[in-house]
Amino acid sequence: MNKFELVCKEFNIPCEKIYENGLRTRVNFALYKDNGKISYAMFKDKCKITDFDTSFICDEIRDFMPKLLENLDEALKDKLFEIRFFKSFYTLNVLLLYHKDIKEFKIGNYYKKLSKLTKLKLNIIMQSRKQRIAYPNDILEHFSNGIKYEFNDECFIQPSLLMNEKMLEFAISCAKVKPNADLLELYCGYGNFTLALAPYFKKVFATELSKKNVEFLNTNCKINNTNNIYTARLKDSEVKDAFNKVRAFNRLKHINLDDFCFSHILIDPPRCGLGECVELVKNYDNIIYISCNPLTAKIDLEKLCKTHELKRFVLFDQFINSEHLECGFYLERM
Repeated sequence: MNKFELVCKEFNIPCEKIYENGLRTRVNFALYKDNGKISYAMFKDKCKITDFDTSFICDEIRDFMPKLLENLDEALKDKLFEIRFFKSFYTLNVLLLYHKDIKEFKIGNYYKKLSKLTKLKLNIIMQSRKQRIAYPNDILEHFSNGIKYEFNDECFIQPSLLMNEKMLEFAISCAKVKPNADLLELYCGYGNFTLALAPYFKKVFATELSKKNVEFLNTNCKINNTNNIYTARLKDSEVKDAFNKVRAFNRLKHINLDDFCFSHILIDPPRCGLGECVELVKNYDNIIYISCNPLTAKIDLEKLCKTHELKRFVLFDQFINSEHLECGFYLERM
């Protein structure tokens, strides 16, 4: 069985749709060096291989890859051990990782030549232990569903922003099923789902632990003149404690949770799943659950389906060229 069949058989509802072939817009490569020659490498069975298919990568990154290596001089190659590419609607970020001191490096001296190798706006970032240099900056500018986003490579970014469009469409379609009041979102990141769903709710309360992500979400709200999103930097267990009034949070002093009337919750947890926060999620009538790990999602759903009915199940091939899959679920209270 292929990876789609393996995942589908784990759930007691037919898969509504499988979205395949999401070309990667975020990809990392190790490097292989031999007699002064440098090549991109991937790992297979814990060994580096340099002969691999690149058809899973979006055209803009795939076209830029050989041009970049051809234009790296000895100073840029020295102690370089990994290259990461991030492509958005407008921007291409190239992150060069080093095992050396880079604080005196003048990456701007190389920018003019390298920027001519792509039609996208190019950002070059050099990084080593506790050091980071970006030229001209590290901001990825993206446009989707009439929304402009800004984020950087330190945020969580879906491996395929092309497939991400299908994920947003799914979440929006779930939000339209029942009459909406307010939305609670956990693990909101830089606002990928938050801004897309905001027009369908009166108010949105979005939480995220990462300070950098929350800063970008607040910036994105300003860029798009979105005024119904309220944010707080809280981890999932803290959100649970806040709603249960276990303790007061200074980070919530600008928000009165009693002012919200939540009809929906959207969750996009890490690979470990919801854990104890599944009890918080059960409190809401309509659940939109995005998962990057079908195994932990199955464990969470077994608990959620004691109070809710699983109405929809879709698969997104975010991790093309791997065994991983992204899932989308929609549940309604029974």
